[in-house]
Amino acid sequence: MTIRIRSAQLGDYPALCSLFEEVDALHRINHPEIFQKPAGPVREFEYYQTLVSDAKIGLFVAEEGEQVVGCVHVIECNAPPIPIFMPRRFAIVDNLVVSKDFQRKGIGQKLMRTAQQWAANKGAASIELNVYHFNQKAISFYKNIGYQPISQKMRKTLGGGLLPPDRADRT
Repeated sequence: MTIRIRSAQLGDYPALCSLFEEVDALHRINHPEIFQKPAGPVREFEYYQTLVSDAKIGLFVAEEGEQVVGCVHVIECNAPPIPIFMPRRFAIVDNLVVSKDFQRKGIGQKLMRTAQQWAANKGAASIELNVYHFNQKAISFYKNIGYQPISQKMRKTLGGGLLPPDRADRT
């Protein structure tokens, strides 16, 4: 198997929607109170165009032959200008997906190396990510490639808070 990593292109949209659906389904199953299946595409094309064209976003795909089998989405960030924070540039991995049939073949590691190199080239001091606690497989993967916990997000359910469907602005 020969895996090639390259920058995503507009023509990759259908393949990436399939990959995003795989990871979205995992999140919907484990947190249906947070995630839902959209009525339309899993990512709107306009949003995808932004991912491909924004210089502060790296979107890379893994190809096996002509088939897109994985992707990583990484964002260049700066610490907020609040006195407690050290001024610094860092990157955030927003999404890493490898198709179920291609997992455990080193593709995720190649994608993460690409994201890390992209971030380093942007002058980032570090690269960070968020992973849900249910996803122990991903947590193990990230620990195995050198990532360490820096915070823990916690929640307590209070029972309210769901917005009616007519509140599309979600404010």
